[in-house]
Amino acid sequence: MTVTPVDYELLLPEGWFRIGIEPASRECSVDALVDRRFSGVDNAPHLKKRLRNELLAQAAAAYHQGGIELYLSMQQAGALTVPASLLVTLLPSGRTPEAAGASVVELAAGTALRRRTDAAPDDGEALPSVTLDYQVPVPGTETHLLLTFSTPLVQIADAMVELFDAVAGSLRWRAGSSGRE
Repeated sequence: MTVTPVDYELLLPEGWFRIGIEPASRECSVDALVDRRFSGVDNAPHLKKRLRNELLAQAAAAYHQGGIELYLSMQQAGALTVPASLLVTLLPSGRTPEAAGASVVELAAGTALRRRTDAAPDDGEALPSVTLDYQVPVPGTETHLLLTFSTPLVQIADAMVELFDAVAGSLRWRAGSSGRE
């Protein structure tokens, strides 16, 4: 008998920040991240406002696309922040991403489809990026959990993908109580 999980757990590196993307928590969460990022910097109100607006827009878009959690890397490498993100999306039955180019991998949470995409900018404004998707079936349901990792650091893409693989490998299902003592 397959037990349907009530939640999942992921281990993220220190320095990753969870942004609440639900409408009720979005602004408070984004404000906390912006305050943390600009701690001790009083002379950049325009940058602070721009970052806040961009994060609010990204969080809203993630939510409207079915996202349930958004994480941004705040890890430091010297004076630089290592840019990376993770969007967790619950895909309803019948809505699965394109599986072309994906490989089947085994995670602690079960069999998953893994797909890496290296994107070159095509409009002159976008940065090159690396995206790694993991599509994991939720046991006992017809839904899938989609983990979408992304970074613009193509120069160290393979190292970032190793990090993303480790995070995806930490995915565990959390079962609900059966009501029995």
